[in-house]
Amino acid sequence: MATRVLVVEDEEQTAALLRDLLREFGYEPLLVRSAEAARSALDTERPDVILLDLRLPLMSGLDFLQIDRVRAARPPIVVVSGVATADEARECLRRGALDFVGKPFNADLLRQVLLYAEVQAFGTQRNGERRADDRRRSARPPLTLPVRIFEYDGAERKGICVDLSTFGMKLRPLESVTPGPAVRLYFRPLDGGPGLYLLAILVRREDPDTYVFRFVNLTEAEFERLRDVVAGVGESS
Repeated sequence: MATRVLVVEDEEQTAALLRDLLREFGYEPLLVRSAEAARSALDTERPDVILLDLRLPLMSGLDFLQIDRVRAARPPIVVVSGVATADEARECLRRGALDFVGKPFNADLLRQVLLYAEVQAFGTQRNGERRADDRRRSARPPLTLPVRIFEYDGAERKGICVDLSTFGMKLRPLESVTPGPAVRLYFRPLDGGPGLYLLAILVRREDPDTYVFRFVNLTEAEFERLRDVVAGVGESS
């Protein structure tokens, strides 16, 4: 039986695009146009994963994440939006969203996010494939890499990357980092290719010395370059 993905999207063209992509990926899409309809669908359709637009009529995506019925059901929820601020993206993650994907989205990126969400929904492998968690995190290859952190107030700080995936980075800043704002992370991969200058948000402080950043609004070229870098590190480790 195909995994059931509830798409909560009020824009008809975007909903149709997501429906077609989900079918191509082998999922069963279920489309609704409001958060209120999505709340009802939790009982009538019992979706395995939810793709949630942030900007919806009446009840917003952020409000949907706070509904007791949603929190009790605990379906993996991936927020999709093209206009969210960095603070809104962080708030989605704080309220329980599994991940955040910007519009326009990259099909390969969306596929990997859905594979990860599927593992969270079922906790098992799908069709004998390697765990999606391993795919998404790319085994999170250990490495030590200098990183320059550019904040939007113009400040520049330095840090050390200790963990890298196609979706984010763990790093140990050599100077203090203020949680909240979006930052740009610059690092030069060990493959000798061009450096990467990526938009990211600070998701959480994992311990007194380690911070977790999530990449946001990656272009297709950035995602493909990052994927190649992570794969290369995994092969060499």
